[in-house]
Amino acid sequence: MRAELLQMAADLTRREEPFVLAVVVRRRPASSALAGDMALITASGAFHGWLGGSCTRPTVVREAQLALADGQPRLVALTPDPEAERRPGVEVFPMTCHSGGSVEIYLEPVLPVPRLVVFGVSPAARALVKLGKAMGYAVTAVDPEAEPVDFPEADEVLTRLAEAAPPRGPRFVVVATLGERDEAAIREALTLQPAYLGVVASAKRFSLMRETLSAAGVPAAALDAIRSPAGVKIKAETPEEIALSILAEIVEQRRAAEIRPAAAPKEETAAQLNALDPICGMTVVIAKARHTAEHAGKTWYFCCGGCRERFLAAPEQYLSQGASA
Repeated sequence: MRAELLQMAADLTRREEPFVLAVVVRRRPASSALAGDMALITASGAFHGWLGGSCTRPTVVREAQLALADGQPRLVALTPDPEAERRPGVEVFPMTCHSGGSVEIYLEPVLPVPRLVVFGVSPAARALVKLGKAMGYAVTAVDPEAEPVDFPEADEVLTRLAEAAPPRGPRFVVVATLGERDEAAIREALTLQPAYLGVVASAKRFSLMRETLSAAGVPAAALDAIRSPAGVKIKAETPEEIALSILAEIVEQRRAAEIRPAAAPKEETAAQLNALDPICGMTVVIAKARHTAEHAGKTWYFCCGGCRERFLAAPEQYLSQGASA
């Protein structure tokens, strides 16, 4: 792997920006790619590295962005004879490079680590920070009186949330202030637009908080989304048990979100976003198309410059072939 790709991956990870690492795992001549060739694809579709000829790039970028959307790795094969290569676990696409070779590329999405933000310096807050870090979360502790010595396991300790850049990954927030500036902490927590917001408080105490927050203009929908008392019901008593119950609830919510089926895209939306290369039949993302041509009052999109040149040399031939097919 080239040193600049390693550095780029490290920089993106530090900035909590998602990307896909693509690796050639198999090739057959005369593909210009070699096993072990690598590339890095960002969420915006920027491509860095080498995976063979430029004709592979549109497919790899499109599949990489799908991997970022669902968080699942995938194995992609590009081959001159897609039907012969179809097998379980492999997404097969036509190879449009003129070399005639084939290549298989493994795509691994690298997503930001989920972040746990804990408000308060209570024993429950300290237990949450400790257990959250042990479970692999990036942890931020927030309180006007917080000091690094209070939270040795935390990635960052802040006296106010504005001191840090907004986290990019999923945010799970717990207010464990336990009577000290509860309402202020909840309002600050809501600015993060968290995937989960739990408040450590009794039902009676939270009812009073809710009245205060509602009178201050906090929308009812935001208040309805708060989990309080936070945590699954395991009859927790100690700070550690309370932390365990809350993190169990967070895990439950995360897993439910992961398995929730995504809505199927409407056909008309897909048609507006994608086009078929009239030469090779490959799907081209219109917004990112680098090779286009105007003919018969219509814009045509191509996966690579080679397909575009072949089309321009004899457009009617390819259009008639497409109509026949």
